[in-house]
Amino acid sequence: MSKRTLIGLALTISLSMTSIGTALSQDAAPASADYRVVQVAENLDHPWSMTFLPDGSMLIVELSGQIRSIRDGALSPDPVAGVPPVFFRSQGGLFDAILHPEFATNSLLYLSYAHGTADANALRVARARFDGASLHDLEVIFEVEPLKDTPVHYGGRLLFLPDGTLLVTTGDGFDYREHAQTLDNHLGKILRINDDGSVPADNPFVGREGALPQIWSYGHRNVQGILRDDASGHVYAHEHGAQGGDEINIVEPGKNYGWPVITHGIDYSGARVSPFVEYEGMEQPFLHWTPSIAPAGFTLYRGDRFPQWQGDLFAGALAGQHVRRVHLVDGEVAGQEELFGELGQRIREVRTGPDGYLYLLTDKENGSLLRVEPAE
Repeated sequence: MSKRTLIGLALTISLSMTSIGTALSQDAAPASADYRVVQVAENLDHPWSMTFLPDGSMLIVELSGQIRSIRDGALSPDPVAGVPPVFFRSQGGLFDAILHPEFATNSLLYLSYAHGTADANALRVARARFDGASLHDLEVIFEVEPLKDTPVHYGGRLLFLPDGTLLVTTGDGFDYREHAQTLDNHLGKILRINDDGSVPADNPFVGREGALPQIWSYGHRNVQGILRDDASGHVYAHEHGAQGGDEINIVEPGKNYGWPVITHGIDYSGARVSPFVEYEGMEQPFLHWTPSIAPAGFTLYRGDRFPQWQGDLFAGALAGQHVRRVHLVDGEVAGQEELFGELGQRIREVRTGPDGYLYLLTDKENGSLLRVEPAE
């Protein structure tokens, strides 16, 4: 599979929170659209994820443990009530919130969050009924095993598949990276569960002695973005490397994605994690980044506002302070582009709204929700 990684060059644009910009990439990636960036809401406490509701409102998840509502373009002064307590330290906190596929009839909202103490914490998944202001009948449906004593590398992204099952991304816990290669734990995995937390009978490791049945794929470091392309059926996931070696993978059930046996990154100490960048029985990444961009949030653009972006992948870049556009042609990487670098912000989340605009969250104590619109 040919993978070209032509890094886009962003034009220098005057800095303002509401700005008009154009970013051009080299060669294979076509010229991008003219756009303006509009601030929708501010004073968000390290916003981590967003979800769109059928009535046109939005929910914004703050890492510190709040869910905020945005209605008619205005941030509600009161957070959503009934959110469970979270373990808020370092990278731990409240992560994702997504709607059940039948939300219109069952009102179920699914949450992922860190739970526990400094000495014993884990990723949890819970569901509750949402009435527009409060969560009711909260039920914890899953908890990652084992408990760990590090406040980092949780994963925490959620994705419903068309069959109604739920994918849950996890991290390796940092100090537990070897766990990503063994099937007796949930660390460094992508998991698949039913909407009530039970195990689908067709999961790849059901019935294997010593393997936890929720495991869908393994060999991951810290999966921070996941999506499904309805056109191809591919599930794309990206994950953080160490120093270098960030990856996008096309994830398939039962496959081993290599961490920490194969990696293009090195340890933060400067030591080599592994001498291997490939190994028998382990999948190669669809795309990898060295140096790291620290990808966060993920969307595949299928809106109608920016025809030039149709079918392309977008990931926030925490380290690079931009959004990375990955231009795809016939399912292959045909170029890359750095967008919105003029904002000078760590982008934690990027999503396509039902209105066809691109929405961003900035990762800081006074974070913002931004909307990207065509300039004209």
